Amino acid sequence: MSAPFAEAGDASTVEEVYARLLERAPENRMAPRLDAMRRAMEVLGEPQRAAPVIHLTGTNGKTSTARMIEALLLAHDLRVGRYTSPHLARVTERISVDGEPVDDETFVRVYGEIAPYLGFVDAELAERGEPRLSYFETVTALAFAVFADAPVDVVVLEVGIGGSWDATNVADAVVSVVTPIDLDHTDMLGDTLAEIAAEKAGILKPHGFLVSAPQSPEAAEVLLARARELGVPFRFGGVEFGVESRATAVGGQVLSLQGLAGRYPEVLLPLFGLHQAENAATAVAAVEAFLGGGDKELNPELVRAGLGAVESPGRLELARKAPPVILDAAHNPHGLTAAAAALKEAFTFGKLNLVVGVLHEKDAEAMLRVLLDEYEEFHTEFWFTRSSSPRAVDPQELAELAVDLGFPEDVVHAVGTLDDALAEAVQDAAGRPEFDGAVLVTGSITVVGQARTLLGL
Repeated sequence: MSAPFAEAGDASTVEEVYARLLERAPENRMAPRLDAMRRAMEVLGEPQRAAPVIHLTGTNGKTSTARMIEALLLAHDLRVGRYTSPHLARVTERISVDGEPVDDETFVRVYGEIAPYLGFVDAELAERGEPRLSYFETVTALAFAVFADAPVDVVVLEVGIGGSWDATNVADAVVSVVTPIDLDHTDMLGDTLAEIAAEKAGILKPHGFLVSAPQSPEAAEVLLARARELGVPFRFGGVEFGVESRATAVGGQVLSLQGLAGRYPEVLLPLFGLHQAENAATAVAAVEAFLGGGDKELNPELVRAGLGAVESPGRLELARKAPPVILDAAHNPHGLTAAAAALKEAFTFGKLNLVVGVLHEKDAEAMLRVLLDEYEEFHTEFWFTRSSSPRAVDPQELAELAVDLGFPEDVVHAVGTLDDALAEAVQDAAGRPEFDGAVLVTGSITVVGQARTLLGL
């Protein structure tokens, strides 16, 4: 078969591969489909079936929970492949083997091996008048191929958007994990919690196991109905498992967790906030479900070792200490609210400078309302800016919206580039004679990723 869209495997660097991936349509411009991804898996020899899968969906907390599940499995001496998105700095972050981003040589080599086969699929799609494989479909196929090549013992797989038609849903999960559901991507997933939950419930599979974080009644009812329809076990946070207690500690918090089969006291989690504690409880329950069907207690020492080693870059990450610069990738009202509660619990500031960038597909007005309400107790200034993403909202537009919403004009700044905004906010915080100033960078993953690079992380 000729393959006019075949991508020759002659890319020699990650950057060259990434450039080719970016030539493909972004996932948010694609009509929902799964048949193209199924065909890609068929042509590649079904790599998504090479190892059992723990599949995660939800609105917030997916990546942090995936990292916690990975850490717990690594503590049990399993070889783990983790697929998460988006990345903060380099595309290789999306595909992790044994807790580290896939090495450049493997990323490039495996891409070169699968590119001709994906080209065949592209050609078939073109013959039917359909768009070729998207960016996300292609990276997902690459991840499955990397994990099969390794090979790994288990795959921790995070959806891109939604669930039922997401490219990752070609996998049949042994355990399906649902983190908190809220309104986000409403243009693609629906306008109500029930509609969004129905899309996310699409990752549940026969012979699987549902582990859900605490949910609103509207979302929980949908998940419960789907689990019962499939006849699979289901466990919900706040009912069968959860956080018994927690206390702030240096660099994080100490937790007592109730799992599905055991209790795990004195667990040090090096992340901040109630939302991360609940993510940890969900991760423990997911691993209990995976390793023992929810009936076998994990070794408490391995739980402590696993969760104690967790890192979650860009999630209330202290990137600099003097003055403190904190990076948080919250990008919707629910996430911003959770992050604000965690920040106020873990840190003490006299003045807080927020560097904020938002993408066009997000509800900027609702996000700014959260920022205004949550940080009113501080002496707060706002630097509205943008990342280099073409989807970023113009800083002046954000600043004008903020003033219209009631932000005092004298604390609102519009700065055209992130490096200038960050420099101004840091300089202002550092100049406080009380030494009580800090900077929070938030609003989008692209802004946080770029800020990490600027700060040398």
